[in-house]
Amino acid sequence: MTTEPASLESLRVLYQSDDYIVVDKHWDIRIDSKMWYEKHTVQAQLRQRFPQLADPSTYYGFRFCHQLDFSTSGALCVALNKAAAGRAYRCFKDRTVTKAYLALVRGWVEEETQTLDFAIGKNTSEGKTHMMCIEGTEGCENPKSCQTELTVLEYGLYDGDPVTKVLLQPLTGRTHQLRVHCSAIGHPIVGDFTYSSGADDAPYRMMLHAHFLHIPLEPLPLLVSAGDPFLPLADPKWLPQRSLRTLEATVEALLAKRVEEERKIKEEERERARKKEERRKGSKDQRTEEESEEQRRQCQEWLSEWAGD
Repeated sequence: MTTEPASLESLRVLYQSDDYIVVDKHWDIRIDSKMWYEKHTVQAQLRQRFPQLADPSTYYGFRFCHQLDFSTSGALCVALNKAAAGRAYRCFKDRTVTKAYLALVRGWVEEETQTLDFAIGKNTSEGKTHMMCIEGTEGCENPKSCQTELTVLEYGLYDGDPVTKVLLQPLTGRTHQLRVHCSAIGHPIVGDFTYSSGADDAPYRMMLHAHFLHIPLEPLPLLVSAGDPFLPLADPKWLPQRSLRTLEATVEALLAKRVEEERKIKEEERERARKKEERRKGSKDQRTEEESEEQRRQCQEWLSEWAGD
């Protein structure tokens, strides 16, 4: 990931098939826009690189399976047809997609692994309507339950100030969720101008990157990694000092945990289906037994009447 601004030519493709393209979205670029002056968007990059794949039946030409903020970089999945979009949409809707983000946050996060659990709503306060906020904040409207898993990877300095490199796994999908949650625990994301009240404007970008994406499609899942842009080689201002765990091992453990959770869910579903079938069969057998008893009773009555005759 370069420190240079985005251009129409700077589209990096991570994965491509007949149904999907996954790109490494540049920081500070919109996915799409209806504004005539927005020349640099991911949609425009795709049209330039893959004009033959644009679908004229859609407004933008490409179907984006999910969203990434303007300031966020990383893995972004694009469906190339309506059927593929529907399959991916169902995975996102059923919350079976696994996403993991890399971030540099201000200060040193003491608790190495934690679940951030703050309900998030729309901020209706004057001058902040473009922002989200946690429940209890003045002007917070319609807060909804949100959870994020945070894992500390490294401690270090950014431009001389203490920062922590973390892996963030959103368990829900609220707007600006990761940015709001990090800010709520007193560790805003480095370069997040919006949620630092405009104070954190020195870095060249916001340090939030969609590193990992796993969509459990059938018959083969889509699994993509967008690398790690927060390395001293890419940005010399970032100076790691103490590593707690590797990114690779952390992501591998996260995915293994998710696969095990999915296995248990499917096992429970099969068990529920088996019990339902047993109940249905038992009910049917009971009805058959009741019908047989009724038939015997009617037969006895008929025999009695016949004997009497």
